[in-house]
Amino acid sequence: MEAAPCRPWALCLPAVLFLWSCSAAEEDRATQPAFTAPPRPPGQACGVFSGKTCDQCIQNTSCLWCNENSLCLDYPVRSIIPSSTLCPLSEARWGVCWVNFEAVIITIAVLAGLLLLVIAGCCCYCCYCRRGRQRERLTEEEERFIRDQEEKRLQSLQRKHERKAKHDEIRKKYGLLQDSDHPYSRYENE
Repeated sequence: MEAAPCRPWALCLPAVLFLWSCSAAEEDRATQPAFTAPPRPPGQACGVFSGKTCDQCIQNTSCLWCNENSLCLDYPVRSIIPSSTLCPLSEARWGVCWVNFEAVIITIAVLAGLLLLVIAGCCCYCCYCRRGRQRERLTEEEERFIRDQEEKRLQSLQRKHERKAKHDEIRKKYGLLQDSDHPYSRYENE
């Protein structure tokens, strides 16, 4: 069974599609008005939940809970990660109370690193390991070809010797071979 040829561009295809979709999203954002937080019902400002529980604060997705001083703050939508002056990352909670931003950042970094390692491993496998296997196949085929050629050469030499021996017998029979064993050879030499 022959292996499929290595196509390194096939591994880049998902990244190209991702970048293309990001650029398309950027164009869509440029044509649409800037993102604004969903309007809150009157009296539901995030500061109202300060001093209460984390669960009550993060029910509104535009709120950020700071565990350090039990403050419920407006999530800074301009920056993806809240600044450490607002609330330390190890104490900031958003979405769920049991995950802090520091753990999320570390998890994302580890997953991105693993993804890069997997992609690099796949590239190495496709580009180098398969080439080595193809080289091994070629050397095996070359060795087989050389063996076959040598066998054919030996068979050809053997047939040549058999023909020569047969021709020598015929020559000897009719006295065409200059051989000392031939009965008429001594008369021809005298």
